[in-house]
Amino acid sequence: MALRARVTGLVQGVSFRDFVRGHATRLGLVGYVRNLPDGTTVEVYAEGQEAHLRGLIDLLWRGPDRARVTDVAVEWLAPQGQHRTFQIAR
Repeated sequence: MALRARVTGLVQGVSFRDFVRGHATRLGLVGYVRNLPDGTTVEVYAEGQEAHLRGLIDLLWRGPDRARVTDVAVEWLAPQGQHRTFQIAR
């Protein structure tokens, strides 16, 4: 399974991408996390087992201590199979 999530709020400049990468890696997920140009949104693409993806969604709502998440919009997708690790994308 795969998902794309758009996380909005105070999520840029607060180590949110490092937080996501660390947890996604521990959950055995592959994909990426990146800041979007609007300054208030982080995009996450992740592939893996459904239970682990759902665990990641819960973590996205929490974020690191300095983050203030206002919304997590999730879209479920068919996996692309292009990723081998979980990376911070630019």
